[in-house]
Amino acid sequence: MKILALLNAEESARQAARFIAAEARTAVGARGRFVMAVSGGKTPWKMLRALADEEIPWPGVHVVQVDERIAPAGDPDRNLAHLRESLLNHAPLPPDQIHPMPVEEMDIEAAARSYARTLQQLAGAPPVLDLVHLGLGPDGHTASLVPGDPVLEVTDHDVALTGVYQKRRRMTLTYPLLNRSRRILWLVTGAEKAGMLRRLQDADVSIPAGRIRQEQALVLADLDAVATTQIKEEKP
Repeated sequence: MKILALLNAEESARQAARFIAAEARTAVGARGRFVMAVSGGKTPWKMLRALADEEIPWPGVHVVQVDERIAPAGDPDRNLAHLRESLLNHAPLPPDQIHPMPVEEMDIEAAARSYARTLQQLAGAPPVLDLVHLGLGPDGHTASLVPGDPVLEVTDHDVALTGVYQKRRRMTLTYPLLNRSRRILWLVTGAEKAGMLRRLQDADVSIPAGRIRQEQALVLADLDAVATTQIKEEKP
């Protein structure tokens, strides 16, 4: 795992956008397609807005979700609304190349299985995503893999459902799929993440984020997030 310390959240978001753009150009050139999974959060929305200004072969780009709250269409808790607002409204990405998690379905278990099939259509069987963007929670969660949830032990499904977390159940990608991806991009900002960033660096498997494989992983963190760690600041 490589960690780069950036000045602030805005610069971390811009650097993340530049990294994704380079990965997209490489993947489309090599395989004709770039499939990226995106998590939610304020800094990621800045990242996606910056991504819209990058030089990217958009016709070959497909965006899937890392996780989503089970909530009605248009609910402000949904990641999808922010994803569309940050990226689709600014980039020439074909709208049908954003693939939302089907969390509005009545049979939510069947919906999770359906999304797994969508991923297979996009990225092979088993699906191998080109890049997964992840965040890091102050409790050590990533995606919607939260401490103590049975979803942490799912090994036979690429998409699964969680219990209630912060008043919502969620649909999430699971460890098997996340750990098959070609690149992992962590975006970690804020002083409240500092302790967990150190535990992530140490591959502490007692936190959910520590169970994500570290090969081919890049962490972009702001100075607040690295302030209380022994991470040496590097220039990207």
